[in-house]
Amino acid sequence: PGPKYWQQKADYEINVEIDDVKQRIIGAEPVTYFNQSPDPLTYLWMQLDENEHQAKSDKQLFNSSKMREQMSASELQAIAGFTEDAGVKIAKITTENGTPLRYTINQTMMRIELPKILQPGERFRYKVEWSYNITDRMVRGGRGGYEYFPEDGNDLYTMSQWYPRLCVYSDFQGWQNHQFAGSGEFALTFGNFKVAITVPADHVVLATGEGQNYQQVLSAAQLARWQKAQTSKEVTEIV
Repeated sequence: PGPKYWQQKADYEINVEIDDVKQRIIGAEPVTYFNQSPDPLTYLWMQLDENEHQAKSDKQLFNSSKMREQMSASELQAIAGFTEDAGVKIAKITTENGTPLRYTINQTMMRIELPKILQPGERFRYKVEWSYNITDRMVRGGRGGYEYFPEDGNDLYTMSQWYPRLCVYSDFQGWQNHQFAGSGEFALTFGNFKVAITVPADHVVLATGEGQNYQQVLSAAQLARWQKAQTSKEVTEIV
């Protein structure tokens, strides 16, 4: 990058909960978007990646299929199309003062209209409240979803691309506004994340980032293992 290079920034404060009975994820996220470009912006684009599972998404329309002499029920269902209520449900989008914002959803993309022009060097804070039904990853495919283990009656949740997130606004193409089809990846806007995850008491959460409340959520044995790992890490770094 040269001396005129810039990149946008988006900070998230996400509160999310897993409903293990209804197999739903419910979230709310205040977002602060920093316009560090030289361009005035009148709208924002966000990705709703989970909408790839909707019946009319591009992913469901352009994937090829073929019939074999023997096929499983899930394979036949994939060809026939899925009918369950999938995709992100937006409860509301508001400014930090609670004023509703207009938005348009086009499959896996959502355009949010700004109440006024966001000038270079300015920032805009807003809040998105959303939810969606978690799909069976073993049937629907994709990285995100649940996997049921009948021997103990438990579900393993593998959550990826799960929160509404800012698209990249770059110096070479403007807004990234291509549909997400699950077969590729997009770059994302850099920023800071503060995430609170609420799950049933018998669940263990694995995630990137630095935990802030291990004393409250880990068992004594788990906490001891974590502390031992931290000590080993510190010794390695010193050496």
